[in-house]
Amino acid sequence: MIAIGSDHGGYALKQRVIRHLEEVHIPCEDMGCHSPESCDYPVYGHAVAKAVAEGRCEKGIVICTTGIGISMAANKHPGVRCALCADGLTARLTRLHNDANVLAMGGGILGENLAMEIVDVFLNTPFSGEARHQRRIDRIEEI
Repeated sequence: MIAIGSDHGGYALKQRVIRHLEEVHIPCEDMGCHSPESCDYPVYGHAVAKAVAEGRCEKGIVICTTGIGISMAANKHPGVRCALCADGLTARLTRLHNDANVLAMGGGILGENLAMEIVDVFLNTPFSGEARHQRRIDRIEEI
C-alpha cells in the first residue's frame, strides 16, 4: 500500500498519480487534501509519513508546489527517509543508495509524463543492500 498526500499546490498531480497507480494495480491510500482549496502542506506530509513510519503503508508519495516544504514535514518522522526527486536518476539513486521510503515531488515543477516516470522508477527500484549504504542509513537514524 502506498500512502499519498498533497496540499493544494500538488492536488492536480496527486490526482493524476492516483489514477496512474490504479492503472498499474498498485493500491494507495489518499491522505488528502481532497480539493484544490488552499491548505497547509505539513498536515498531509505528516499524515503520509506517519502511515509509513507506523508500517501501515510500505512507501509514500507527497506533493506540494515545489516538493520542498512537504518533504521537510515528512522527514521529521523517525524512520522516514523522504527524497525530493525531479528526474528518474535521482529517484533510482535514492532508492538504491538511501532506501528512501517517501517520494516528494513538486506539482508546480514537473509535467505529468516526467512525474509518472519518477513514480515508476521510485516504486520499482529496490534498495541495493550494500553495506556502505546501510551504514550511512543507520547513521541518519542516530540523531
